Amino acid sequence: MYRKLTSAEIAQMEAQGCAAHDWNEVEVAENFDARYVRNTNFSGHNRLGVFSREIELPGGLMIHSGIYNATLHNCEVGNEAHLYNIHNYIANYHIGDNTCIENVNAILVDRKSTFGNGVRVPVMNEGGGREIPIFNELSASLAYILTFYRHRPAMIHELERQIDAYAEAQASDHGYIGNNVRILNCGSIKNVRVGDYAELSGVSRLKNGTINSNEAAPVRLGSGVKCADFIISSGVYIGDSTLVDKCFVGQGCIFDKHYSAGESLFFSNCQGMHGEACAIFAGPYTVTHHKSTLLIAGMFSFLNAGSGSNQSNHMYKLGPIHQGIAERGAKTTSDSYLLWPSKIGAFSLVMGRHTHHADTSELPFSYLIENNSESYLVPGANLRTVGTIRDAQKWPKRDNRKDPHKLDQINFNLLSPYTVQKMWRGREVLNELQALSGENTEVYGYKNCKIRNSSLRHGRELYTIGIQKFLGNSLISRLEGKDLRTIDDVRAALRPDSPAGSGDWVDLAGLIAPRNEVKQLLDDVEKGGIGLDDVQARLEQIHANYYSYEWTWALEKLEQVWGCDVEHVTIEQIRRTVEEWKDAVVKLDKMVYDDARKEFDLNSQTGFGVDGDRRQAEADFEEVRGSFESNSFVKAVLEHIEKKTALGDSVLERLKVIG
Repeated sequence: MYRKLTSAEIAQMEAQGCAAHDWNEVEVAENFDARYVRNTNFSGHNRLGVFSREIELPGGLMIHSGIYNATLHNCEVGNEAHLYNIHNYIANYHIGDNTCIENVNAILVDRKSTFGNGVRVPVMNEGGGREIPIFNELSASLAYILTFYRHRPAMIHELERQIDAYAEAQASDHGYIGNNVRILNCGSIKNVRVGDYAELSGVSRLKNGTINSNEAAPVRLGSGVKCADFIISSGVYIGDSTLVDKCFVGQGCIFDKHYSAGESLFFSNCQGMHGEACAIFAGPYTVTHHKSTLLIAGMFSFLNAGSGSNQSNHMYKLGPIHQGIAERGAKTTSDSYLLWPSKIGAFSLVMGRHTHHADTSELPFSYLIENNSESYLVPGANLRTVGTIRDAQKWPKRDNRKDPHKLDQINFNLLSPYTVQKMWRGREVLNELQALSGENTEVYGYKNCKIRNSSLRHGRELYTIGIQKFLGNSLISRLEGKDLRTIDDVRAALRPDSPAGSGDWVDLAGLIAPRNEVKQLLDDVEKGGIGLDDVQARLEQIHANYYSYEWTWALEKLEQVWGCDVEHVTIEQIRRTVEEWKDAVVKLDKMVYDDARKEFDLNSQTGFGVDGDRRQAEADFEEVRGSFESNSFVKAVLEHIEKKTALGDSVLERLKVIG
C-alpha cells in the first residue's frame, strides 16, 4: 500500500536537496523514512518503498538503503533499494527490493519495447533467408527446427506467428530491474529488462534486451560489455569488453576477453574468448578460446575450435551466401580453414586448409587432413583416440546450468542411433568405393576428398567395432536385471516398448531423436492447436524416452545381423552378439590405451628438464605430468576393460544356463 507524502516529509526532503515537478505524484510506502532520500529530483509518477537498513558492500563498507543524487521519472523503487549517483536519470522503470544501483549514466525505457523478444537474427547467412525470432524460452532444438526446416514453410510460419505473439505479450513502456540486483559503475542501459540477482559491473552499454537472471542462476556482466538486440539466459557470464549484437545467449554460456559475437545463436555452455563469431548457430558446448579464430555462417555443436580456425562463405559475385555444418563433436586444429559450403561428419578432426567443399557427413569419427592442397580423409580414426573419449566424459561435468528450468535437452552419448547409423552407412560407403574402384586402388575419391587404401580398410574395421560395441551395449542393458530362465523370457525382455524409434535419427542441436517423432511434432504444429509450451514439452518427452526409442532402433539392426526377428532369435545368436561386444570393447579400449601412451613417450618429454640430461627430463616430466601407470584416465581405461569383460562373462554364463 502506498500513500501521499506528508507536508513534513516534503519539507524535509526539500531541505535535503530534493525537488519534484508535483509532489502529489510521489507516493511512498507506509513506513517510509524521508531521511534516506537526498539530492533527488522527481518527474512524473513515482513510488518509493521502505528504506530501513544498512547494506554491506564488498570490502566491508556499510551504506544505508535509500536514494541519493538521482533523477527519477515514472519509477517505482522497491523496499531497501539503494540508488546512488545516477549521473543522468532513470526513467520508466520498476526497481525491485534490495537492489543496488550506483554510479550509472542512464537507465531508461523510451518507447514500447519487447526487450529483445521477437528480434530477427539472420543466423547462418548474413544475407537473410533463415532469420530466427529470438525469445526468452528459445531452446536449441526449437531453434534448429526454425533454422533448418525451411522446406516446411507452413510450419515455420505457425511457429513464427506464435513467437511474435509471445513477444507482443512481453511489450511494455516500462522496464523492470528485479530483486537483489547489483548495477555498479555502468554506462547507458536502454530498453532492457533485468532479472533477479543479476550483477552488472562496469558495463558500457545495453540496448533492447532481456537478462533472464534468477537466484538459482545469476547473470553477471562485466567491464566494457556492450550488448544490443539480445536475449541473455540464466547463468551467463559476459565480461572484459565483449561485444554482443543481435544474439541469443543460452544458459551457462561464458563470453570473455574481448570476444565479438554478431547475428548468432548460442546455446547451453558455449564459451567464446578472444575471437569472433558471425551468423553462426552455436549448439551446446561450442567452444573457442583463441585470438584470430573466426566462426562464420556455420552450424556447430560440441565443437572445439583451435587457434586461428577460419571459414569462408563468400561468393563474391552474389555476396556471402554459402554456409557450412560441422556435426556434433567436431574439432578444428590451429590454423585450419574450411571453404563453405562443406559438411563435416560427427566427431571428426579438421587439420589444415580445405578448399574443395568436402562432405564427410556419412563418415563420422574421421580425420580430415590437408596434404599438398588436397583433402585426405581417414575414416573412423577418431574412434580410437584419447581426446574423443575424454571429450565425451568432460561435457556432462562442465554443465554450468544451475537453473532448474533447463531450456535445452542435451544427450551426451558418444554412441547413439544418430552416430551409429552414420557408421553403418559409412561402412557401406567404403565397401561401395572399393567395389567400384577395385581392392588394389591406392587412393579412392569421395566427395572432394581422397581416401588411401589402408585408411579405407582400417576405417571399415573401426566402424564394425563401434557398431558391435553399441549394439552389444543396448542388448546387455536390455537383459540386465531381468529374470531369464527360458528363451521365451529372453525374447520377451527384448521386445521393444513401442514402435517409436525405427528409421533414421537426427541431432536437433543436442537432442538426439527419431526423425519420425520429430516429423509427427512438426505435422501437429502445422495443423494448429499446439502452442510453444506444448512444443517444448514434446521435445522434453522425446528426450526422456530416448532409451526406449534407442532400443527399438538397435533391435532393428540386431535383427538384420541375426537374419531373423526377435521372435525367432536363438540363444546362440545372442551369445555371439555378446561375444562380439566383449571383443569390440576390449579392442577399442586397448587402442585408446595405446593412444594415451603416446602422451608419455620421449617426444612428449621434449622441453622438460631444461638444464639437465635425459634422466632429469624424465624426473621433471613425471613431477609435472605424473607417470603413465598412475594417470587417472589410463587407470580408468584398464578398469573399464576389466569391468566390461566381467560383465560380458556374467551375461554369457546366464545365457549358458538357458541354452
